[in-house]
Amino acid sequence: QVQLVESGGGLVQAGGSLRLSCAASGSIFSINAMGWHRQAPGKQRELVAHMSSGGSINYADSAKGRFTISRDNAKNTVYLQMNSLKPEDTAVYYCNADIIPAGFPYEYSYWGQGTQVTVSS
Repeated sequence: QVQLVESGGGLVQAGGSLRLSCAASGSIFSINAMGWHRQAPGKQRELVAHMSSGGSINYADSAKGRFTISRDNAKNTVYLQMNSLKPEDTAVYYCNADIIPAGFPYEYSYWGQGTQVTVSS
């Protein structure tokens, strides 16, 4: 069974920084793209940052210049370094990964349970 476990959320003042981590575990054959989404109260879930297995990266406009996504393939882990945080960054942040489980021929999309990020003004 494959699962994603996030950590690193919390409460921070505006202008501060947080680093989110997401580790994939279980019977994994390979991991393709990994990324981060967020969902603020009353809003739809939106993409924050996305990184392919080859290293191509996409950021939401709101994240460009402030957030950095990275991954450690040896640890099956993706990170999101968030700097210069703003109150509007307050949301539940979800990790997402496209994974081929061991023994399966297809890729499946997995989601973490979410971690709360709250930025106070």
